[in-house]
Amino acid sequence: MTVTTLNELAAALGLELRGSDAAASTPIEGLAALASAGPHQLSFFTNSRYYADLGKTKAAAVILRAADAAQCPVACLISNNPYFSYAKASQLFDRRPKEPAVIHVAAHLDPSVIVGEGVSIAANVVIGAGVSIGAGTVIGANCVIGPDCVIGPDCRLYPNVSLYHAVTLGDRCIVHSSAVLGSDGFGFAKAGVQHHKIAQLGAVVIGNDVEIGAGSSIDRGALQNTVIEDGVKIDNQVQIAHNVRIGSNTVICGCSAIAGSSSIGKNCTIAGAVGVINHVKICDDVTVTAMSLVNQDITEPGVYSSGTGIDATGNWRRSIVRFRQLDDMWRRLLRLEKHQGKSP
Repeated sequence: MTVTTLNELAAALGLELRGSDAAASTPIEGLAALASAGPHQLSFFTNSRYYADLGKTKAAAVILRAADAAQCPVACLISNNPYFSYAKASQLFDRRPKEPAVIHVAAHLDPSVIVGEGVSIAANVVIGAGVSIGAGTVIGANCVIGPDCVIGPDCRLYPNVSLYHAVTLGDRCIVHSSAVLGSDGFGFAKAGVQHHKIAQLGAVVIGNDVEIGAGSSIDRGALQNTVIEDGVKIDNQVQIAHNVRIGSNTVICGCSAIAGSSSIGKNCTIAGAVGVINHVKICDDVTVTAMSLVNQDITEPGVYSSGTGIDATGNWRRSIVRFRQLDDMWRRLLRLEKHQGKSP
């Protein structure tokens, strides 16, 4: 990292520095939370819950909005979007080692594989026939890339990623360990008591700047492709079934499951442990809160929820009993309203 002082950091981030001349020359060694930051660390403030921590912080400086600067006892970097500025700052302090642009002697590549300039391929990687790998891509140890896959430039596959045949990754994608792309969709036809497998004839197509979390699975399509558009971010332990389409810049949080042939629009947020049933369509600009079940189309932008909030166990059990009584209570209410309507 070439940035060494607070003044240089402010210039690199394009932010206004408010503080003394002495503060401007302070060496910055890293990032930390408000409560734990030391005199050579940068922090950020976005949530009013942490006003007390802001007032007591020992950080060298804090990234925050101009409206909050008066509450800060140390130097400030003024930003209209402090969390985004923090994200940019984090890249400056990323200490991940740079992988050498070599193909390890213990990797096995089919002779037909096309490898771009500056590609790094680690030990025990297996790459099938007809694969193309773009310049600057890093493939971690023990990855398996099936035949006819296409991987764009500047991608990173962490160790133990598996790509089945004919998977396409766009530019600058990140796939974390143990993710599986292109596995068979869960397709079976029942005859009597037996389930007969349906061949999954589609592929998986991943756009540019997509990140896929550890242990997530994206199934190939049964007929048409499963498609993940540009800028999508998928957390750990997410299941995306066959023929699903995810619109650009949508975020899907951990342990969510999207059933087959569903479609999620652009700029959506699917929070943790959400379930989306098959053949559901969700329009653009929708947020679904944690542990909700989406069992019908969502056609208007907004925030949607289902399920019940946490409560003391005794209260929750009583509420469950009352939920079961709702239909009977509704019928009794209708009879009562009908009776009242006939009264003089």
